[in-house]
Amino acid sequence: MIGYRKANLKDAELLVNLYNASFYSDYIKYGECPGYGKTKDVMEKSIMASEKFIIINDSIPVGVISCRRIEEAVYELGCLCIIPEFQGKGIGTQAFQYVCSYYKDWKKFTLITPADKKENVKFYTEKCFFQIESIEMDGNVEVCRFVRER
Repeated sequence: MIGYRKANLKDAELLVNLYNASFYSDYIKYGECPGYGKTKDVMEKSIMASEKFIIINDSIPVGVISCRRIEEAVYELGCLCIIPEFQGKGIGTQAFQYVCSYYKDWKKFTLITPADKKENVKFYTEKCFFQIESIEMDGNVEVCRFVRER
């Protein structure tokens, strides 16, 4: 059973642990990853800037999905991470469906992910129905900018 709980400042350490477990392989691959290695203080600021929902599978926190409102009815999906042992089970797809129902006014979602992360590109295009808007450089990483409109 998948559930969601809105994160608060007391969850900062849990979120750091979930992000680190989820993004460790990206950090190793690229030598950098904005989701990996955050301090508790940085995570607390992030919690205040974006709504974050802890994804819970049978009472175990297994991931995080975060969104922030960019403008009226436009949201940026800042993070959707599932710890490796729970990936491939449909949890991320359900989490995105959850935020679509949570933000009832949404007209557009955007997100960015590394272009060479084929599993991410496939997930966002095939499971969440995003389209690639552009491919660009972010530091030394080529990224895809995605959009989903309704």
